[in-house]
Amino acid sequence: MGTLLVVPTPIGNLEDITLRALRVLRDCDAVIAEDTRRTRVLLTAHGISRPLVSLPAFDERRRVPALLQRLDVGETLALCTDAGTPGISDPGMLVVRAARSLGHAVISLPGPSAVTTALAGGGMGGGGFTFLGFLPRTPGRMTRLIERALVLEMPIAFFESALRVARTLRLIAPVLGDREVMVARELTKIHETFHRGTAGELSAAFTATPPKGECTLLVDTHARA
Repeated sequence: MGTLLVVPTPIGNLEDITLRALRVLRDCDAVIAEDTRRTRVLLTAHGISRPLVSLPAFDERRRVPALLQRLDVGETLALCTDAGTPGISDPGMLVVRAARSLGHAVISLPGPSAVTTALAGGGMGGGGFTFLGFLPRTPGRMTRLIERALVLEMPIAFFESALRVARTLRLIAPVLGDREVMVARELTKIHETFHRGTAGELSAAFTATPPKGECTLLVDTHARA
């Protein structure tokens, strides 16, 4: 039986990778990558040269059988995505489930995550949180999901692209009211910033000056006194 290793990769700073992850990437038979170009940059930066196999999100289901065949002959495969932990709003969940169902060893390494990095930096990770991944695109589904999450009364974390963050904040502003929202942008990179305010305030700010880079949003579910 083969072994599938789930390997988190840096979310921005290439130094944010563990010694164990580097060893696994050096020793595996092949590296499964969301985008081989992005993963090759990481491997090259650390002096690693291994065969790369593409597993993009749009074609993940079709490509899983070929990966399982490699596990069936006893190969060790390292699963990576462009940034962060595979399977957490990134490709990887399907191959992990399939490998486990067939009895292959699946070993998950700890490592970088934009969610926990944002929660820790924003001071909202002390008592649990609700993670929503990427919100639905349609306004109705988006606001209903936020409404359900607010009932739990725990900080809410979700991802959004810089191109859509102003619109998303505008749509959920009536639901959130005066609750504090934090937008963590470009985490671990040179231009890392944390923006605080209500959803309405931040939507107006980002409409006037559109942000760049990856965004992780946090919501304090308790309204201001």
